[in-house]
Amino acid sequence: MKKNRKMTIIKNEEESNIEYKGNGKTKKFIVYILSIIVIAIGMYSIISKYKGANLSKDSLIKEKTGFLLGTVVQIKFPESQPVRLFDDVFVLLKEIENDMSINIEDSEVIRINKSAGKSYVKVSPETYYVIERGKYYSELSEGRFDISIGPLVKLWGIGTNAPKVPTQVEIEKELSKVDYTNILLNESDKSIMLAKEGMIIDLGGIAKGYAADVVADYLKSKDIHNAIIDLGGNILALGGNGKADFWNIGLQNPFEARNKHLGILKVKDKTIVTSGVYERNFTEKGKTYHHILDPFTGYPVENSLMSVSIIADKSIDADGLSTTVFALGLEKGAEIIKSLDGVDAIFVDKAKNVYITEDIKNSLTITNDEFTVKDI
Repeated sequence: MKKNRKMTIIKNEEESNIEYKGNGKTKKFIVYILSIIVIAIGMYSIISKYKGANLSKDSLIKEKTGFLLGTVVQIKFPESQPVRLFDDVFVLLKEIENDMSINIEDSEVIRINKSAGKSYVKVSPETYYVIERGKYYSELSEGRFDISIGPLVKLWGIGTNAPKVPTQVEIEKELSKVDYTNILLNESDKSIMLAKEGMIIDLGGIAKGYAADVVADYLKSKDIHNAIIDLGGNILALGGNGKADFWNIGLQNPFEARNKHLGILKVKDKTIVTSGVYERNFTEKGKTYHHILDPFTGYPVENSLMSVSIIADKSIDADGLSTTVFALGLEKGAEIIKSLDGVDAIFVDKAKNVYITEDIKNSLTITNDEFTVKDI
């Protein structure tokens, strides 16, 4: 579903509050000198290669990193592109955050939550679409994935500076507010109401996927067909890396710190989204609690899995499915995946077994011999 989003373009780096890698004064000077040399010796073939592109020092920047949507965001181009395209991308992401974040005071989602049990709130078509898809995955998972999980997320505080294990009484009180069927949608005027007072929508399990799709559509509209969009581990790989017609994506080892891989996945024009117990957790009295909460018990999901990675065409689908499938567990999660066209999954369990759906078996190379590949 194609989305149109009004953009306000950032005019300079100070306004974006994002740091460019390798854009210090020394590099600016070196690039300036090299540009003069190139022009002086008349390398017409190089100049013509970049016809239509900005050949200033800014066009040599290949990636941009920042913090948005509650996570570290990184955009990479394998070829030099005008720096304004990076700025445009981060404007898009900021606008999505302003609409859908549960941590921004006047976001559309906050306004819905404040009106719980009282009235409908009219929202943008984009926010309506994401909530509609969130409700769809809530239904698909029979409530194991529930975007009205907000009261429990707030109660546990996992990922904040003060996580805690709530009392059973506290959990039961908040559980009564969690029920996706009480999210009421009015298609005609794009308005939403939460039927019960105290309900809280939290789009943390799906909004990053939507944002990645928006960025991909924007880049393709600018004739950029090779890029990596990384929204805190939600990866969308456009095209190839410039040297090959695919990207090599490291599959996170859920038993190790970030950037420790168990294998390499070759992908082209696909998104990879992973949910796992290693992402956000805390330990209290010797027990570790992770952030994927069970809407039926109020506690973190308990099953044999350490992580689930979903490979799909659309990141919003992969995002919703990764949490859904993790919550369902290996057997039921695999059934869901097999019922969907164009969707694959990689399951990693606590015994370090790796289960891979048939269509991507030849795309994954295990690089850590502690792991064993098994059939689903």
